[in-house]
Amino acid sequence: MSAQSLLAPGRISPARTVPGHIRRPEYVGKPAPAPYTGPDIQTPETIEAMRTAGRIAARAMEEAAKAIAPGVTTDELDRIAHEYMCDHGAYPSTLGYRGFPKSLCTSVNEVICHGIPDSTVLRDGDIINLDVTAYIGGVHGDNNATYLVGDVDEESRLLVERTRESLNRAIKAVRPGRQINIIGRVIESYAKRFGYGVVRDFTGHGINSSFHSGLIIPHYDSPQATTVMQPGMTFTIEPMLTLGAYEYDMWDDGWTVLTKDRKRTAQFEHTLVVTDTGADILTLP
Repeated sequence: MSAQSLLAPGRISPARTVPGHIRRPEYVGKPAPAPYTGPDIQTPETIEAMRTAGRIAARAMEEAAKAIAPGVTTDELDRIAHEYMCDHGAYPSTLGYRGFPKSLCTSVNEVICHGIPDSTVLRDGDIINLDVTAYIGGVHGDNNATYLVGDVDEESRLLVERTRESLNRAIKAVRPGRQINIIGRVIESYAKRFGYGVVRDFTGHGINSSFHSGLIIPHYDSPQATTVMQPGMTFTIEPMLTLGAYEYDMWDDGWTVLTKDRKRTAQFEHTLVVTDTGADILTLP
């Protein structure tokens, strides 16, 4: 594994502003979102609106990823994604969600998820996950990917490549009539081939007009995940694989989740809808 020194919290800049004409999610300015009480199955109109939101989120992530290089701060990546979403009429869903202070999550090396963009400077050999969600037309589109920073060691490169492949395999396993636990079964069985840990406490989720609707998508083989997939269901799949164990710690900021053994971790995510024959990815650029 890379001998890179461990991360430490950086300085968080003030929250970025969003133009007043852009519609806000209902939770902005509140301690928590209102509970979602709608259906898991969405109308064709909602699905098409989510495709628009997903496309903006995917393109914002791509724009930020172009700037990934040694010497760049994670706060600069936040600025790029924030401006892209606002320029395209979308609200950055993470900004103000349960008090989160930034417009995307930047999770570096041993950070599993929910890293807060700050003054941290990317180093040659790092890996970084960008998690971007856009809100427009009353719905959300959520995606993430892990990127290499400069010259990355082979073990980390393989972790990133295989985590991406685990998402691809999970998406192919989506079929109406199957239980949701097939998703985690596929991911976990693939990860075990390489001795990777599969994070259990942070999962995929239902998404629509709600950022997190209450539907849970585990990435391990959970016997409790017996919900049957049906056409029109919308949710994320976002496997988090580690070079070691899946247990975690959290920084005092209440957001940044790190592997307990401080070994590296990678993640990939798409928002998708169940179709009559499989899955349609809604977060394509």
